[in-house]
Amino acid sequence: MQFRIIVDRKWVVLGFAFVATVINYLDRQTLSVMAPVLLEEFHISAQSYSHIIFAFMLAYTIMNGVSGLLLDRLGSRVGYALTIAWWSAAEMLHALSAGALSLGIFRFLLGIGEAGNYPAGVKLIAEWFPVDERSLASGIFNSGAAIGAILAPPLLAWILLSTGWRAAFVVVGLAGFTWLFAWMFFYRTPQATIRSCSSDRVPLKTLLCSRFLWQFTLSKVFSDPVWYFYTFWFPRYLQVVHGFSISKIGEQAWIPFFTGAIGNLAGGVFFSGLMRFGGTAATIRRISTLFFSAIMTSAVFVGSTRSSAGCIALVSIATFGYCGAAANLLAIPGDVFSKGAVASIWGFASMGSGLGGMVFSLVTGWLVEHYSFRPAFILFGVIPLIAAWLVWTLPRKANSDDLLSCAALNSTA
Repeated sequence: MQFRIIVDRKWVVLGFAFVATVINYLDRQTLSVMAPVLLEEFHISAQSYSHIIFAFMLAYTIMNGVSGLLLDRLGSRVGYALTIAWWSAAEMLHALSAGALSLGIFRFLLGIGEAGNYPAGVKLIAEWFPVDERSLASGIFNSGAAIGAILAPPLLAWILLSTGWRAAFVVVGLAGFTWLFAWMFFYRTPQATIRSCSSDRVPLKTLLCSRFLWQFTLSKVFSDPVWYFYTFWFPRYLQVVHGFSISKIGEQAWIPFFTGAIGNLAGGVFFSGLMRFGGTAATIRRISTLFFSAIMTSAVFVGSTRSSAGCIALVSIATFGYCGAAANLLAIPGDVFSKGAVASIWGFASMGSGLGGMVFSLVTGWLVEHYSFRPAFILFGVIPLIAAWLVWTLPRKANSDDLLSCAALNSTA
C-alpha cells in the first residue's frame, strides 16, 4: 500500500513541475506577445529589442550556475519555492515599464528567478522517477514550455486588447504566486530522498573537472537558442514579414508550440520504443537526440517560403524536433551522475543555454536589422546538428577517467 501511494504521488509532483514550466513560459512569452505594441509605444528598434532579450539571458546565464548549486543545497521544496516567488514578482514589475531601459532591468530580474526552473524540474525527476521512465517524465515536464507558449498568444492578446499590456504582466505574475501557495501546502521531500541526495552529493571541484559537464554545457550553447529564437522572435516575424495583427498573432502563433508539446511526448515514446530493441538508456537517449535534431533543419527553408501557412508549418516541424530532442536531453545527466548532483550539473549546463541565448539573440537582432529574417532561420536550422554531435560524443559513465583522476586530485589537495 505504501508503495502504491509513492507511485501515485510522483505524478502529482511531476504535475507541479509541469505547471511551473507553463507559468515560466507565460512569463517569458509575455514580452514577445506584447512586443509589437511595446516597440511602437516606446520607439524601440529591433536592435534595442535584442538588447532587452540579452539582459534576460545575461541574468539567466549567471544564475543558472548558482541556482543548481542552491537547489542541491536547499532541497527541492524550498529551492523551487524561492525561485518561482522571485520570478513572479519580477514579472509583475514589468507593468511599471516606461521604456527600453526599464524593460531591460525588469527582464534582467526575471532571468535571475527563471534560471531555477529547469534545475529544479530535472532534480525532481531524478529524485522521483526510475531511469526507464525519465525520458517520458522529462517530456511531460518540458511540454510545459510548449503549453505555456501555446496559451500565451491567444490569452495575452485577449488581455492586451481587453485591459492593456500592463495588466497582462500582473495577471501572469499572480499565477506564479498561486502555484507557490499550493506547492508549500502539498510538497514534502521523502526522507529517503533527503538522505540519498545528501550522501550522493558530488564536490564542486570534482564536477568542474568532468569532461561531461563542459561538453554537455557546450551542447546547450547550440541547442537552446533555437527555442529562444522561436519564443522571442516568431510573433515579431509574423508581424513584419507577413503583416499579422495582434489578433491574428493570437490566432496562429501558438501552432508551432502545440507541435512542440507533441514533440515532448514523442521524444519519450520514441525512446521507450527503441529500448524494446535492446541497448542502454544512455545510448538510446543519444540516438533519439540525433533523430529529433535532424528534424529541426526544416527551419532552413522558412525564409524562402512566401506563404504564412508554409512558414508556420516548417517552424512547427522544427519545434516538434526541438522538444523531442529536449525530452531525451533532460534525462541524460541523471543517467551519468547521482541524484545529489543532477541540479548542479543542469545548472551549469543551463549557463551554456543562457550564453548561447545571449550571443545568438544579438546575432539575430543584427541579421534582422541589416538583412532579414531569412539568414536567421538558416542559422537556427543548422546549429542543432552541432549540438547533436556534442551530445552523441558525451561520456556515458560517471566514473570516466577524467572524473576519477580529478576526484583523486581533490582528495590529496
